[in-house]
Amino acid sequence: MLGKTAASLFWMSRYLERVENSARFIDAGFRISLTRSASASDEWSSVLKSSGVIDAYRAKHDDFESAKVIDFLLRDRDNASSVMAVMKKARDSARTARTALTREVWEATNESWMTLKAAMAKPVKEQDLPETLGLIRQQSALVRGATLGTMLRNDGFNFLRLGSFLERADSTARILDVKYYLLLPSVALIGSSVDNVQWETILRSVSAHRSFRWLNGTDISAQAVAEYLILHKQMPRSLTFCYSKISDNLNYLDKNYDYKSRSAELAYEICSNVLNQPIEAIFEYGLHEYIVDFIAANNGLAAQIETDFNFQDRVG
Repeated sequence: MLGKTAASLFWMSRYLERVENSARFIDAGFRISLTRSASASDEWSSVLKSSGVIDAYRAKHDDFESAKVIDFLLRDRDNASSVMAVMKKARDSARTARTALTREVWEATNESWMTLKAAMAKPVKEQDLPETLGLIRQQSALVRGATLGTMLRNDGFNFLRLGSFLERADSTARILDVKYYLLLPSVALIGSSVDNVQWETILRSVSAHRSFRWLNGTDISAQAVAEYLILHKQMPRSLTFCYSKISDNLNYLDKNYDYKSRSAELAYEICSNVLNQPIEAIFEYGLHEYIVDFIAANNGLAAQIETDFNFQDRVG
């Protein structure tokens, strides 16, 4: 497969995943701000910081009023990472790789772009935000369903999946990091100061609340939630689950090309070293520091994939 086509598929799926994950980020911030209205500005500030757009926001706004943050994250033209800006990039990437996609995948992507563009033609009111975020997630699910149901399991499919799971891992780490400052640096010191209601909100934002309760009952503690989102092998948004899929897709590509890539080796190293630690060790090290290290490793793997598979005209 041409490097340019591989790059377009890889970034198309990253952008589509990013659109959905942005909706989940906003949902987490919105729910938490409602439960702690006195510190709502701090909650929105942490969402912007973990999203990596705090500097761009501060360049335009002096406060963290909910309506301003929501509009900035959803549709502000000065935010290159807004939902609308990223959805346009996804659609443009899909158009570039049109011949490598099935008709259903292209049509679902194009329809999602048009639907979201119409829904966010004007600023979204706070009372309408849950419905809009639900629409974003629904459109993402339509594209995902078309991809899983119609794409041939070839190189193109592997690059699509790599982009999705790299982006999803990044998002789960960042969502978990939104509330890192609630956690204490040592396992021995963790106690009642952790706000379990907010951890429940984090679980809901990644559609993991019910499955978490199936396994853990009512124990919604910081350590239990962090362990679930980092280490649980069956939770589809956990870091460990994402990396099991990343490793699989890289191994499929290596087998197709009869080649042992540095990317596959790097993914294995992340699985063996970063994601093969008990939650107690992660907390002892510091959850925030651990997440920062993971995000850096994840970004490094993405860059290595671009190098190994000769991506051209990088669009990310």
